Amino acid sequence: MTVIIILAAFTLILGLIEIFITPGFGLAGIGSIICALADVVLIYTDYGFGWACGAVVIGLAVLGIMLYIVAHSRTFDRMSLHTAITSTNATTDQLSVKPGDTGKALTRLALVGNATIGGKQVEVKSSGEFINPGTPVRVVSVSEATIIVEKTNE
Repeated sequence: MTVIIILAAFTLILGLIEIFITPGFGLAGIGSIICALADVVLIYTDYGFGWACGAVVIGLAVLGIMLYIVAHSRTFDRMSLHTAITSTNATTDQLSVKPGDTGKALTRLALVGNATIGGKQVEVKSSGEFINPGTPVRVVSVSEATIIVEKTNE
């Protein structure tokens, strides 16, 4: 009985470590699952199938209650970032490009590549077609750091 209680405590402790200290699915989470399975196996061998099923049901109920409490508490609010990101990683060259500007593809635009527009090398996206290097292009639209181009017949 003592081993079962110790395994249940380790299951709980490792689960909490996994949630709050090392998020993701790491060693603490795997250890918690192994302890829980070992606990159920020990209960089954010592007390029988009925007690093992009861332990699984109680364990799942406790897990559900814990998840509900954590989800509705301010714990994750305190741990998460609330800063709004208002900037882009656009370069001054990208910000100076306007719709209607023309240039030439430097790399193959397999949807994304580089082009020279107005004498400046910028990253562009094609409007859906593949564009070979050296092909004249025209800027269709500019949205923050995204420049959409299409092939022209110049």
